[in-house]
Amino acid sequence: MAEPDSTPGSTPTSVSTPDATPTPVTTPASLPTPVTTPITTRFTASSTADEVLEGVDLTGVRAIVTGASSGLGAETARALTAAGAEVTLAVRNTAAGEAVAGTIARPAGGAPPRVVHLDLADRTSVTRFVTAWSGPLHLLINNAGVVTGGLERTREGWESQFATNHLGHFALATGLHDALARGASERDGARIVSVSSTAHMRAGIDFEDLHFERRAYDPQIAYAQSKTANALFAVEATRRWASDGIVTNAVNPGGVATGLQRNFTPRQKASLDAAEAAGVFTYKTVGQGAATTVVAAVAPEFARSGGHYLDDGREAYTVPDDADLAHHPHGVKEWALDPATAERLWTVSAAHLPR
Repeated sequence: MAEPDSTPGSTPTSVSTPDATPTPVTTPASLPTPVTTPITTRFTASSTADEVLEGVDLTGVRAIVTGASSGLGAETARALTAAGAEVTLAVRNTAAGEAVAGTIARPAGGAPPRVVHLDLADRTSVTRFVTAWSGPLHLLINNAGVVTGGLERTREGWESQFATNHLGHFALATGLHDALARGASERDGARIVSVSSTAHMRAGIDFEDLHFERRAYDPQIAYAQSKTANALFAVEATRRWASDGIVTNAVNPGGVATGLQRNFTPRQKASLDAAEAAGVFTYKTVGQGAATTVVAAVAPEFARSGGHYLDDGREAYTVPDDADLAHHPHGVKEWALDPATAERLWTVSAAHLPR
C-alpha cells in the first residue's frame, strides 16, 4: 500500500469505472477504440478465502504457495489445504513454515502440507527448489514479498525488493513451466497467481535504472516498481503460456496487517496511516485479504482468462498513468498492463537468470 500519489504518464484510449460500462474515446482519426468490460464474480471486499472455496473440491490439485510462513501466504495455504489440495509451503524460514503447517487442518485422507526452503533473493535457492520439484503442478501462488526501509542489495548487487518480489518469482515460474504445463494437461488448465498491490500506482518500471544505481533510493518507489512488475508478469506469462493451458493473473489483496510492515520506516508508517485516514483503504482480515488470491486460483471466470489485475474478487478497472490513488484505490494503472512493457520486462528479467 502507498499514500495517495500522482505520477505523470500517458493518457489511455479508454477508462472504465467500477459501476458503469466503459465509454470508448475516439482516436484522432475518429476510429472507435475497442473496450472490454471488466470480469466480475459474486465475491466482494468482505468475502473470505473460505467463502470462495465453499463447495470447491481441490482433491488432486498440487499447489505451491510462496511466503506461506505467515500472513496471507499462511492463510492461502490453509484454505487450499482445507479444500483438498496438496500444498507446498515454499518459505525462507522453514521452522516458521513447519509451525504453520502444524496448525493446518486437512480433510480426511488429505495430504499434509509440505514445507520446503526457498529464498527468492538467492538464485541458487530458487534453482535448487525447481530442480527438486517432481511431477505436475496445478497452482503456483507467488505470494511472498519484502519491504525494506532502506537500500539493500543481493549478492549480485540487485535492489532487494525488485530481486525478491519480481525476479525471484520470475525465475521460479519459468523454472516450473514444464511442471505447470503437465498439470494443465492433466486437469484442463493450470494457474499462476501473482500478488501485486495498490502500491503499483506509485511507479512504473524504470528500465534505465532498475536497481537504483544512479537515482536516489526511495524504498516506496522501489516497492512500487516491484509490484508493477508482478502485474506485468501476469500479462506476458499469459501471452506466452496460454497455449500450454497456463494462465496468470495479478491480484491486490487490499489492506491487511501482516509481517510485511515490520520493516517500515516512520515515513512509511505515516504514509500508510495517511492513506487509511484518507479512505484509500479499509483494513481487511487475513481471510478477506486472501480471498482475491483464491478467486484467481479457482474461480471459473478466470479459468482460461489471464493477464488481468484483480481487486476485491473481480477484475479492476483501468485508469490513466497519471490517475490519483486517492480517487482510484481499486483501479489498475495502464503501465501495469501494457503488453509492450510486459514483453520488455520479460526479456530483461530473463537476462538476470543463470546462463
